[in-house]
Amino acid sequence: MALAAQGFSHADRTGKVTWAHMGPMIRRLNLLQIDSVNVVARSHYLPLFSRLGAYPQETLDARAFGRSRRALFECWAHEASLLPLDLHPLMRWRMARARAGDGTYKSMDQFGREQRAYVNEVLDFVTRNGPTAAGDVPGGGKAEGGWWGWSKGKLALETLFDQGLVTAASRDGFERLYDIPERVIPPEVLARPTPAEPDAIRALLALSAQAHGVGTEIDLRDYFRLPIPETRRALAELVEDGVLIPVTVEGWKHQAYLHRDAALPRKAGGTALLSPFDPIVWERSRAERLFGFHYRIEIYTPAAKRKFGYYVLPFLHRDRIAGRVCLKADRQAGVLRANASHVEAHADPTETAAALAGELRLMAGWLGLPDVAAAATGPLARPLRAAL
Repeated sequence: MALAAQGFSHADRTGKVTWAHMGPMIRRLNLLQIDSVNVVARSHYLPLFSRLGAYPQETLDARAFGRSRRALFECWAHEASLLPLDLHPLMRWRMARARAGDGTYKSMDQFGREQRAYVNEVLDFVTRNGPTAAGDVPGGGKAEGGWWGWSKGKLALETLFDQGLVTAASRDGFERLYDIPERVIPPEVLARPTPAEPDAIRALLALSAQAHGVGTEIDLRDYFRLPIPETRRALAELVEDGVLIPVTVEGWKHQAYLHRDAALPRKAGGTALLSPFDPIVWERSRAERLFGFHYRIEIYTPAAKRKFGYYVLPFLHRDRIAGRVCLKADRQAGVLRANASHVEAHADPTETAAALAGELRLMAGWLGLPDVAAAATGPLARPLRAAL
């Protein structure tokens, strides 16, 4: 049920993919989490590849950042994310909280209070000048060792972004360019009524439940990072209305909830490499409950203490996570490198290696890399090298 809700339905991933496939999948997921790490590909590109196959990244770029055919917008949701424009009214409560000094990140709330005059100056600058990078802001200074190492100008822009007073117009490489919403978000979207906060949270919780199929309160709340007291009230209301059905899942310690429209497939799954920030694994405790899969990203772990590698992608095969592989897109050499490969205890190494080899070739082609190479590190390395 969880896999089907997330769009893993054993679909053929070798055909041509267009926006007609991509748009509905994004609406099913509700969001694509953004992350700066580009060892393989930026994280917001990977969930669609995992579900649909080798789609054109430029199509997603055009729909996320293009002027004429924009279908997505950026905001804080499950961290920084791309969301369908239809969800813009449902996210305004969070922007309003930030403007009131009760935003997602307390550091930006503090900066906004202490530097209010400067933040207003930056807003005036963006309003006059249009798309603005952090380095364009007068008096912005240089990046320092403070919060995330951001400069004063970057902090001001991010404070305004958190408050919904500016938004992401586009990206230059990965650097966000900011502009006022009136020049970015289509006017018909901005004109839609803003729901009351309880109504918006209830609607987001229902969307989260649809994206989970079945989940605990923590699962459902984490998807959009909703506040605890408001989530619990919304949860009770959705149960009373019959949108969510309380259920027991064997082996789960906490109460679970089933969305009334959740599919009950005979089977679901697929063969796919997953971003560390894919919704199917980003709540690590849920990944353990669903798959018996203990997963931690080790980017910030000293190299000598890493167990699986620097940038490790879980490997979904059928309805289980069968292994994990530390990947690097070596763009200069034109090679997708599997620097370490591991198999889970329940999985057959030969079968897993054969499936993973095919997925690596598919990913390499999508990334424009002519070759795939596997290092001799990890218990799956020998069968993977043989399969390749």
